[in-house]
Formats: sequence, C-alpha cells, structure tokens
Amino acid sequence: MADPVLALDIGGTKIAAGLVDSDGNLVHRAKCPTPDADEDAVWAAVEALIAEAMAAVRGHVRGVGIASAGPIDLPAGTVSPINIRAWQGFPIVDRVAALVGEPVRLGADGLCMALGEHWRGAGRDEPFLLGMVVSTGVGGGLVLDGAPYDGCTGNAGHVGHVVVDLDGQSCSCGGRGCVETIAAGPRMAQWAREHGWDAPAQADAKELADAGNTGDAVALRAFRRGANALGAAIASVAAVCDLDLVVIGGGVAKSGALLFDPLREALASYARLDFLRGVRVLPAALGSEAGLVGAAALLNT
Repeated sequence: MADPVLALDIGGTKIAAGLVDSDGNLVHRAKCPTPDADEDAVWAAVEALIAEAMAAVRGHVRGVGIASAGPIDLPAGTVSPINIRAWQGFPIVDRVAALVGEPVRLGADGLCMALGEHWRGAGRDEPFLLGMVVSTGVGGGLVLDGAPYDGCTGNAGHVGHVVVDLDGQSCSCGGRGCVETIAAGPRMAQWAREHGWDAPAQADAKELADAGNTGDAVALRAFRRGANALGAAIASVAAVCDLDLVVIGGGVAKSGALLFDPLREALASYARLDFLRGVRVLPAALGSEAGLVGAAALLNT
C-alpha cells in the first residue's frame, strides 16, 4: 500500500492535519484552535499536529499538501493569512519541508476545497468546477479542465471579491461592493438587524437561518439578498471560465433551501447565454474534510 499524504489545513480559527490515502480517504485527523499569539506559537501548533500525524505512520508519507487561508505567494512558498496577523510572509513551505523531508505543495484554502470536492465530493470528475465557501467570508477556487488553477500568485478563484454592487459597502479587501459584503454570514445578519430583525448583536447566520425557517420575513429577505449577490457573482465567473458546476460549502450553505432555492432562481435570471444555462449549483459533500482532501490532491497534480 502506498504511503499516505500528510495534509494541513491552516485557517484563522483552526489548524487541522490529516493523513489521506491514495483513494482520497482521510485515515487520520487532528485539529487545534489557531493560537492568537506570535509567529512561533502558531508554528508550534502546526509542528505538534505534524508530529502527531507522522507518529501515526512511523514517519512514512509520500509528501505534504498545505491548504492555507490567504493571500498566499505560491512562487515564494509563503502565506500571509488575513486572520493570522502573526504570519505575514511566513515561509510555510520551507519550514514544513525541513521538518518532514518530503515534497511539499501549497494551495489556497478555496482551491483545496474545490479540489477536494472534485476528487471525492459533489464535483467528482467534473472538469470545469468552481468551489465556493460561504461562511464568515466568501472564498473559492477553480478546477479547470480537470486541474487546479492557481494563477500567477496562487490566489486565482478568489470569488468573494467579485464586485456585484458598484455603489456598495466597503469590503475588508479595501474595495467596495464585493459579493462578500452582501453574502457572508456576518454581513447577512448585520443587514437583517438593520432592517428590523429582532436579534442580539452576536446572532449569526445560524440564528438567521433558524429565523428564516420559522417564516421571519426579514430573515428571508436577507437570504434572498445574499443569494442574489452570489447568483450574480457565479454568473460572471461562469461566463469567464465556461463552468459545468458550482459546489458551495461553508456555514451559510448549511442553511439548505433557504440559500439554494433563491440562488438557483437568481442564477437563472443572470446566466442567460446558452452556454451558461446548464451550470448547476450543488451543496458541498465533504464538509470540513474538503480542505484536507484537496490539499492531499495537490500531490496528484
């Protein structure tokens, strides 16, 4: 049996490590909260997870795949996650290679999500795929002609910053009117509170979904507004990349029909060209495992 791939998934909330076999099965997984501390403390958390995984296979892996929140710098092998302030230009590839002694591949977390769903999830074997994560923010990645598409810096597919409202709100990226300003979970909840949703300030997209499922009119409007923004963004990306399928995961996607029904309606209204009318939208199948599975898939490309 071939040695597994060591996979890492590094985000602002949690860091996960796993072992993925040649069939894309996750055979070991461990995670920890991302330390809100200095550079060395964050690296120590990664190092501990690597050590645990390597001990499980007595040090035998055929390589390492890393999914990281971005921005990343693929040519340099560094990461500068927005939500890990201590890591700016952190040389993750060199650090991991020195520790493990095997080939290391780096990919953006959205790309790895898409690649995981393409290998083992809802987008299995679809050659032209957009994977999206709709959660605290909106991220994404592209699989084009069956292969991950990185772009020149590794940040291609960052669909959360497709502009859908020319006069829209300021975005964390420094721009205005990005789809993330409308469809991200916290933005949806904020809009709902501003328009009459009677909920505490800490209420999030899950509580908004609960309200929508009981028929709360403002919550339903918030979901439709977010879905419209997503539909416009998807239509734009599909027109550029000639997609077959869009797979959506993340916390907001767990709301199910509240999001997907109006999203499919919006997409149908925006995607009017003949070659766009067949684009399908499906919920992701792998959940939180997609990033690890996709990180391992980097070694297959």
